[in-house]
Amino acid sequence: MSKLRLGTRGSRLALVQAAAVARRLEEAHPGLTVELVEIRTSGDRIQDVPLGPELGQAFFTKEIEDALLGGRIDVAVHSCKDLAATLPEGLALGAVTAREDPRDALVSRGPGLAELPPGARVATSSPRRKNFLAHARPDLRVEDQRGNVPTRVRAVDEWRVDAIVLAVAGLRRLGLAERIVEILDPDVMLPAAGQGALAVQIRVDDERTAALVAAVDDPRVHAEVSAERACLRRLQAGCQAPVGALARIDAGEVVLRAAVVTPRRIVRVRRSGAASEPSALGAAAAAELLEGLGIGSLRDFAWETEPAGPGDDG
Repeated sequence: MSKLRLGTRGSRLALVQAAAVARRLEEAHPGLTVELVEIRTSGDRIQDVPLGPELGQAFFTKEIEDALLGGRIDVAVHSCKDLAATLPEGLALGAVTAREDPRDALVSRGPGLAELPPGARVATSSPRRKNFLAHARPDLRVEDQRGNVPTRVRAVDEWRVDAIVLAVAGLRRLGLAERIVEILDPDVMLPAAGQGALAVQIRVDDERTAALVAAVDDPRVHAEVSAERACLRRLQAGCQAPVGALARIDAGEVVLRAAVVTPRRIVRVRRSGAASEPSALGAAAAAELLEGLGIGSLRDFAWETEPAGPGDDG
């Protein structure tokens, strides 16, 4: 009987996601046993600092990736949106699983986003979500919120905030779909690159594990996520940068929508290209975004002091 050590964060959502991948691997390979190995990351330890673009990449993945590189685990499962745009040397994306709904959701005690009263308190930990909310409803009070999904939902129930914004995928995976009051249209809030998908990470020189995890790969989703992540790489954006990217394969083409949302404006692009070259499409979309912003990359971009520019350019 063969064994595979699978590394994951220890949150309830991460464990649910890792267990789902483990089950699929065991079903695909009779005789294989997958052991979950919980690893605490910087994102789990540091709960008193608001997330921001300056935190850079791998905030929720570095310690797991270190364990993978060090041979303490054989494979890692991450929420794809948490992965750095450029993986550490020696690691590869072995598989991307079938995707849940990639959109964001509003959880409140009743009202949807348009119906929330002026001054309502909406909590989120994401700079992307904060900036999109500020453009959609500048009259709201957008507050920082860290913690696991059940803790955030409880803040609404206990009247500490009026609403929160979370990924549809996480709520559904935790059996909390009934708490969704509104699924936010990507025109209002474009999802993070990779949102809703699970990334299965391996060592590049581990051919045995690569062959095993190939069984859980969804080629269509893998191509879509590749376009989204290529956009992030060309932007030189960390996983906490306020960037949205959502790709869909339609009639043999990848259609990619991407946006950079700053405190002053939203710059958007929509591009399509061959499904066989998703990374080239993502890089081209990023180049168009950077041209719209008038900069060479998002690295060290001064988000809070960006000079006033034109409004949303669609």
